[in-house]
Amino acid sequence: MVTLTLDKIFNPKSIAVVGASNEEGTVGYILMKNLTELGYKGGVYPVNIHKSEVLGIKAYPSVEQIPEVVDLAIIATPAKTVPDVLEQCGKAAIAGIIIISAGFKEIGPPGKALEDRIIEIKKKYALQIIGPNCLGIIHPDINLNATFIPKTIKSGSIAFISQSGALGSAILDIATHENIGFSNFVSVGSMIDVDFGDLIDYFGTDPKTMSILMYIEGITSARKFISAARHFARTKPIIVIKAGRFIESAKAAASHTGALTGEDMVYDAAFKRAGAVRVEEIGDLFNCAEALGRQPLPRGPNLAIITNAGGPGVMAADATIARGGKLARLSSITIETLNAILPPYWSRSNPIDILGDAKADRYRAAVEACFRDENVDGILIIYTPQGGSIPAEIAESIVDMCRAEGFCKTYLTSFMGYEDVEEANYIFTQNGIPTYYTPEQAVATFMYMYQYKRNLELLYETPAELPVDSVPPKRPVTMTIRNAARENREILTEAETKQILDHYNIPVVKTMIARTADEAVIHALQIGYPVVLKILSPQVIHKTDAGGVALGINSETGVREAFDTIIRRVKEYNPGAQIQGVTVQRMIRAKGYELILGARTDPLFGPVVMFGRGGIDVELYRDVSIGLPPLNQTLVRRMMEDTKVYQLLKGYRDLPPANIVLLEEIMVRFSQMLVDFPQLKEIEINPLLIDQKEAFALDARAVIDKGRVFAKFEPYAHLVISPYPEKYKTFWKLRNGRTVLLRPIKPEDEPLWLEMLRNASEETIRYRFFETIKVPLAHEFSARYTNIDYDREIAIVAELEEDVQRKMLGAVRLFVEPDGKTGEIVFAVADPWQGQGLGLKLVDYIIEISKDKNLETIHAVMLQDNYRAIGLMKDMGFNLEFPGDGTVKAILNLKEEEKAANE
Repeated sequence: MVTLTLDKIFNPKSIAVVGASNEEGTVGYILMKNLTELGYKGGVYPVNIHKSEVLGIKAYPSVEQIPEVVDLAIIATPAKTVPDVLEQCGKAAIAGIIIISAGFKEIGPPGKALEDRIIEIKKKYALQIIGPNCLGIIHPDINLNATFIPKTIKSGSIAFISQSGALGSAILDIATHENIGFSNFVSVGSMIDVDFGDLIDYFGTDPKTMSILMYIEGITSARKFISAARHFARTKPIIVIKAGRFIESAKAAASHTGALTGEDMVYDAAFKRAGAVRVEEIGDLFNCAEALGRQPLPRGPNLAIITNAGGPGVMAADATIARGGKLARLSSITIETLNAILPPYWSRSNPIDILGDAKADRYRAAVEACFRDENVDGILIIYTPQGGSIPAEIAESIVDMCRAEGFCKTYLTSFMGYEDVEEANYIFTQNGIPTYYTPEQAVATFMYMYQYKRNLELLYETPAELPVDSVPPKRPVTMTIRNAARENREILTEAETKQILDHYNIPVVKTMIARTADEAVIHALQIGYPVVLKILSPQVIHKTDAGGVALGINSETGVREAFDTIIRRVKEYNPGAQIQGVTVQRMIRAKGYELILGARTDPLFGPVVMFGRGGIDVELYRDVSIGLPPLNQTLVRRMMEDTKVYQLLKGYRDLPPANIVLLEEIMVRFSQMLVDFPQLKEIEINPLLIDQKEAFALDARAVIDKGRVFAKFEPYAHLVISPYPEKYKTFWKLRNGRTVLLRPIKPEDEPLWLEMLRNASEETIRYRFFETIKVPLAHEFSARYTNIDYDREIAIVAELEEDVQRKMLGAVRLFVEPDGKTGEIVFAVADPWQGQGLGLKLVDYIIEISKDKNLETIHAVMLQDNYRAIGLMKDMGFNLEFPGDGTVKAILNLKEEEKAANE
């Protein structure tokens, strides 16, 4: 299990330093000084083939000659020696490795070859490696500085993970100056093995870590990262700064979608879906960590600004609007209250200017009024030194008021200045109220907090895997794609693309192919005038640019002239184009909105969906948003809301509102098409015309990945987020004859899950959680059990409908270990439904699911007085072990069972 090995890295009892040195200024020298002089209590063993001692400590020629098995080896030798050193570590049973050395894939093929050898050795000995080309790690609580940064850092609750060693060092220096503490610091380097996902998993279970900060340049395993982040983001804020915002990965895209959805937009969508907060500046990392750890999240984006100076108030208002927030509209009651307590010449609006002579009583009265206003989601309190007011008194007054009101709204302060407000800012910091040098910093933090809240809401959105009876027939789509691949084509024709869309009930305009002008006339008569003609050529993607479109044709003569003109223009535009004819379709005269709906396969995150303003000017407007499939109606609505065109869709001037519900359905079906067909490299509808009643895909194009057309895929392996596994739904009868539904748990099951615990005895709860817990539980606790990532965890619940109410009778849960081969199961049945055979059925069913997930072994750990569960596991064929710690471990080897069954 990864976390156990990582414990050898972050909590080692002994360390070997390979490349330890007596030469001042070298990496090996600084490492030894940090490990021996900063208070680390574990054993430190220098390894140097040429020295008998380093810094007065006995040295060893190799790790194999150290007299004990050490937990961690830190390697700081030339790159070419690292594979041999790693082999020695494997033979010496050293589980944790940090490779400081540089000179690997970043220098080209020779370095890449060294990395390949390292990976082979890692697999051979099941090592866990941080690096190479990294600074190392710092764990302040045990005085462990396993880096070549010669400094100590304060202990705290933030885990900071940096992909850049130099930047990480600079940020630590800033944090030390700001008196910020850390639970751990990790420089990950090239992430040849341990990556961001592994570290989120580790620090997510670390009780000391309350938030995780990351500087990211690139992610290696997107699915692992998103799975880990979704698992822990609700209880531990994950705050990310991602470098390279304006580098686009699609250099020569075959569609608008490919050109518009650059790498950074995809990362942005991934962070949102993972529940992480993405910030823009280094200072925002710590500002957000402080606020998210101490303040309630704002319910909405409506900010009230209280200030004793007009200028800073206006600046804060500008910053709020620029970042997508709103100035809270003060209620009439609040206005009346403020009229009664403020001077007659106060601003009478938000920002609330309480004037330069405001003292503590005026500040407190204004804050109290805003606190009681339901239109206010957060309050920013600004102070500038002027008049005879004493800032410390104002701070004390605000603190007292916040304590009395219970901190149920977000409070941020900006007491501007240095010496004059130093005491006031200290008072705020000591009492959990974030304070900032400038109003803009405070506003940025407020909006990041609101973004975090919205991102957490997305974690509850788990789109369902469509039931078999509602999935469109896949074979016709498969044949269309295969026929194109057999013809050595990557680009599907407009007609082929529309056929695929039609299979997914996405409304298309009937399109007919004409290879001659005579055929075009016949098709036009069948369709009915007016018609549209478009060029049909695999080499012409953007037809309008090539002069390959003719609109509103009303006669046979017009069709013939348009046919000849289109062919001539396209030949002039691209003499090498293979012209297969034209398409003929009905001219849609509906007055509506032109949208674009597209998708492309990102090399890291798989299929991504793009939505936005369409038409020929799509790349000019660049008004688009990105989402990761699978999508449901809530998720696609959020995508719409992230665009400016959404405001138009709600109705604009003489245009009535668009049929947004229909648009949601189209987008969900479009997403399902990408879930079903990883062979689609790019697909785009532009424009998608929609009005208040109907929608039409007027033009469409698709590109296939020929390498995937005939390949076999594990279901959903191309997605970074697994859909809700509908296939695990089944019905079963209790011994009393009543039918229950067995199904995977959902986020919205939290009330049912809590009710199940209320129906369980203290003994049942103790057997399940190894301690007695009281219901009701904190939402953060219960959400952990209902809001799960189906890649790493499956919980099957038994549901019964009784008196028109649903009840949860019991649950069994499978935790898949990070190695993907082993799993742990836990199960419980609420007392009123025990004795009905349900526990036996739940365990039997989770065994089948474990086989479906290709696990090799599963186990369960039970208290030794849980006789019924122990007996059940024995009856199910588990082998029992008694470790002597008051528990019993039941183990089932599924691989051996399968082997025996096949013999």
